[in-house]
Amino acid sequence: MALLGSNITSEVGLRLLLCPLGSNIVLRTACCSVGIGIPVYCTCKAIERKDRIAQEKWLLYWAAYGSFSLVEIFSDKLISWCPMYYHMKFAFLVWLQLPTVDGAKQLYTSHLRPFFLKHQARIDQVLGLTYGEVHKLLSAHQAEIEYARVMIMKILGSDVPRQNAIEGQIRPPNPDLPGQNAIEGQTRPAPVSESDHDD
Repeated sequence: MALLGSNITSEVGLRLLLCPLGSNIVLRTACCSVGIGIPVYCTCKAIERKDRIAQEKWLLYWAAYGSFSLVEIFSDKLISWCPMYYHMKFAFLVWLQLPTVDGAKQLYTSHLRPFFLKHQARIDQVLGLTYGEVHKLLSAHQAEIEYARVMIMKILGSDVPRQNAIEGQIRPPNPDLPGQNAIEGQTRPAPVSESDHDD
């Protein structure tokens, strides 16, 4: 009887997956499981076993998958209207991983590697400029970022900001100095620690 139940379940699952008018939720879940879930597990396994061949295989897969994801993000509105798009995506993700065809390696050697070698200097230049601008932005707004972190930690109820303020790592803004308050308005006095009463 259990054997009969498992056949019905697998048949229903296959019909949902392969039916062109079937639910996209099932297909999207299958694509996510095959495209991300299984590769993450296999990548972790390859790292832990220190298997260089498997590590290279999964690095090639992630390069292919990442490139596919970039293309998909920018063309999603167009290709999602394509009939059976998620079926083709599922087949593509399986093709990338199959050891018999080694689709990720084929895609990397025939398309990704030549593109990368041709445009590497320009990509490095753009990434360097972007990194520099992000670094400048973060450096210029360090006080605001720290203030937001402290406020989030207070909301979450953590004692970390209070301990850091006591240790002098985070100093409350001085209301006597102009421009020290990130948010204008009434300020509360800083809490007095036990070490201040020892004098």
